[in-house]
Amino acid sequence: MAAAGTQGPGATDCVTKVAISISCENLLDMDTFSKSDPMCVLLMNTSGPHWCEIGRTEKIKNCLNPSFSKTFVIDYYFEMVQKLRFEVYDIDSDNHSLQDADFLGELDCTLGQIVSSRKLTRPLVMKDKSPAGKGTITICAEERTDNRVVEFEVSARKLDKKDFFGKSDPFLEFYKQTETGWQLAHRTEVVKNNLNPIWRPFRIPMQSLCGDDVEKPIKVDCYDYNSSGSHDFIGSFQSTIAQIQQGSQTYAAEFECINSKKKQKKKGYKNSGVIIVKQCKIVKEYTFLDYIMGGCQINFTIAIDFTGSNGDPRTPQSLHYINPQGYNEYLAAIWAVGNVIQDYDSDKMFPAFGFGAKIPPTMQVSHEFPINFNPSNPFCAGIEGVVCAYQQCLPQVKLYGPTNFSPIINHVAHFGRQAIEQQTASQYFVLLIITDGVITDMDETRRAIVNASRLPMSIIIVGVGGADFSAMEFLDGDDGILRSATGEAAMRDIVQFVPFRQFQNGPPEMLAQSVLAEVPGQVMGFFNTMSLKPPHGDTRLTDLSASAPPSDVS
Repeated sequence: MAAAGTQGPGATDCVTKVAISISCENLLDMDTFSKSDPMCVLLMNTSGPHWCEIGRTEKIKNCLNPSFSKTFVIDYYFEMVQKLRFEVYDIDSDNHSLQDADFLGELDCTLGQIVSSRKLTRPLVMKDKSPAGKGTITICAEERTDNRVVEFEVSARKLDKKDFFGKSDPFLEFYKQTETGWQLAHRTEVVKNNLNPIWRPFRIPMQSLCGDDVEKPIKVDCYDYNSSGSHDFIGSFQSTIAQIQQGSQTYAAEFECINSKKKQKKKGYKNSGVIIVKQCKIVKEYTFLDYIMGGCQINFTIAIDFTGSNGDPRTPQSLHYINPQGYNEYLAAIWAVGNVIQDYDSDKMFPAFGFGAKIPPTMQVSHEFPINFNPSNPFCAGIEGVVCAYQQCLPQVKLYGPTNFSPIINHVAHFGRQAIEQQTASQYFVLLIITDGVITDMDETRRAIVNASRLPMSIIIVGVGGADFSAMEFLDGDDGILRSATGEAAMRDIVQFVPFRQFQNGPPEMLAQSVLAEVPGQVMGFFNTMSLKPPHGDTRLTDLSASAPPSDVS
């Protein structure tokens, strides 16, 4: 789930949080031999002509009528007009780049319109406002007043074999009952070639699944995934959270997966497999503010690219050239992001490093050097101290190469590893890498990010200049899971990439908002997944099953 804060008057003025889910119908088919692979991008108008990306749904392969599983949670301000834009793309590249994507249509509306309608269906239009074929988009809004989630551990056994040459590739869809029918609340990952799958543990917001009513029916469908987009229905069951909890108290709740068409046709039909719910636990999910106000420290590290591809700093063509007004893109990025993040850092002391330069006194290449040249104390006092150290460092180093990200990622990860050993949510680390986009140690960087995804750590990459940033977009796994070169998957998406020039002409806070958009969700998601409560919180992240009815309620 993506969480987004808007530039509202202040946290106390926020009326409520709204969860938004998206589906489309009759999308344009842009692929010759298959169907479009749609993904929806949500943007918010922040000031004048400037739009800030709030987040992206997952990509759904070969589907013209997608129901996206990913939801967005937005702060709703009753007194403000919050303009939203939903852009739908057919994604053709592995890195989910919008530059290579076909545009399928968009909708502009306000959050107020969605909230007042609760369910808004509108035609999609192209950039010139002409109809996008017969394509429509449906946006559902739900006030998020409850921060409880349901934690599931689910597996299955003896599912029907649907594939001619192999076993089935099963996934599950969980549905909430609404006045207008069943609404998708969660979709699991696909487990390949397995009739006895074990899905990764997952959480569903209680409101999204049952509207906080543990006696309200939910539906679970099981499908065999096909890359063509037409998935084979294996079977389904209905139950309630109360029934599932009751059944899973001893060992596990088991539900027959029933295919009603098969049942009608086949004599002696028993089931199409059994879905096993080993855990169904209601827990409180702490918010970003719970952690910050509960004593969690955000530790901010800056890493600056001093490689030769930036150009000679003495010439105006260089990205490191500081003009007579004291400006370059590196400085602008440090100021914009640093000014926001320093509010969350109590001592305002920031370690700042460079990489890819020959440094004094030996003029050997270093991929991780303090820009104040003091290895025992790389800290700079405030953002002003970082800027000052950068300006003094620049004439003393020789820009060189190669461009290696992994040493600085591993450096910060070392502190993240120490913090997590304390088993508290007291420290979270944010690494800001400012780079011209060329990267040499891609395999090592992927491995470093995959390892860091298990730690209290986020990585923000700001791309300066006009180079090809496809490698950076690949690392930012907004859709799909980043894997190391050996195939090991990241536990979560911790990389956020933003190209500086998209924000060059806007106010500095626009860059900061876009750069930091994913950090609150990453902080919250990590600590909740690890069941770590805020250090000074007075409530524990524990099983809230007591809020469910007694087990003798049928």
